[in-house]
Amino acid sequence: MNAHIEPGAAHLPPMTGWLTRVNAPLAKAGMILAISGLLALVAIVFYQVFGRYVLNDSPSWTENMAIVLILYVTMIGAAVGVRDAGHIALDSLTVLLPYRWQRFMELIIYCTICVFGAAMAYNGWRLGWSVAPYLMPNLHVTEAVRYIPLSAAGVLIVMFSIEHILAIFRGAEVVPSWH
Repeated sequence: MNAHIEPGAAHLPPMTGWLTRVNAPLAKAGMILAISGLLALVAIVFYQVFGRYVLNDSPSWTENMAIVLILYVTMIGAAVGVRDAGHIALDSLTVLLPYRWQRFMELIIYCTICVFGAAMAYNGWRLGWSVAPYLMPNLHVTEAVRYIPLSAAGVLIVMFSIEHILAIFRGAEVVPSWH
């Protein structure tokens, strides 16, 4: 959390509890998966370029796989960004406020993010369900694969936002996964 401490305010203690014990490893695993997906994406695109320009025979599955990997990397990475407070914030404005108002603004921000995450989860599930009978060309997997990261990231965003909201009420700080 981007907690701005006023000159007289004490440092916030780290957030503890069952939700933190669940969220911290989830966020770390999500970031590892996102980094692994990014490395796989680079390898697949390299293979596609190598096939096209060196072998003059570009594999047909690489483009669809790259698109799917981009969805997984960005959605899971964005969810982890919410937990580790790496999301876009209005720090330049809130830092000018008194400490109590800063916490209130953070509460509003995380409540809004939570609602957005719930909408992502719900609508991703609905979209995935609507295209589940169709297969992706060249990969021969259901089109729903494209919407799994949207729903999963939405659920993670809700969980991570709730952790931040609880931390605000408890006067604690969510320690980033990569501390």
